[in-house]
Amino acid sequence: MRGFSLFAAVAALTLPMAAHAQDAAGDAAKGKQVFAKCQACHSVEAGTNKLGPSLHGVVGRTSGTLEGFNYSQAMKDAHLTWDAATLDKYLSGPKALVPGTKMVFPGLPKEEDRLNVIAYLKEAGAS
Repeated sequence: MRGFSLFAAVAALTLPMAAHAQDAAGDAAKGKQVFAKCQACHSVEAGTNKLGPSLHGVVGRTSGTLEGFNYSQAMKDAHLTWDAATLDKYLSGPKALVPGTKMVFPGLPKEEDRLNVIAYLKEAGAS
C-alpha cells in the first residue's frame, strides 16, 4: 500500500506539469513580439518562404511537407505533426528534437515565450 501511495503522490505532482504545455493557452499578441526573433527566416504569410518555410498554417501540418520548400532530409524523415505539444518541444531546442535540421536557431528557453509564439502561429495561420 505504501508503494501505491508514493506512486500516487509522484503522479499527482508530475502529470499536471506534463499536461501544462499542451493545455496552457499563450497570448498571441505577446507571441507576435517574440516571433520578431523568427522573422528573419520565417513568414506567417501563405506562400512566402524565406530561409525557412512559411509558418502560415503550420499548426496541424506534418513536418517537411510544405510544397515549394527545400527541407533537410532530417525534417522530411521526422514525420512530426506540428501540434502545440510538438511545437513546444521543438521550439525549446530544435536540434534536440530533429537532429540534422537546417534550423540554426537555438530555441526559446522560456516556456511562456514558446506558448505565446504557438498562440500567435495558431492565430496567424487561421487568417
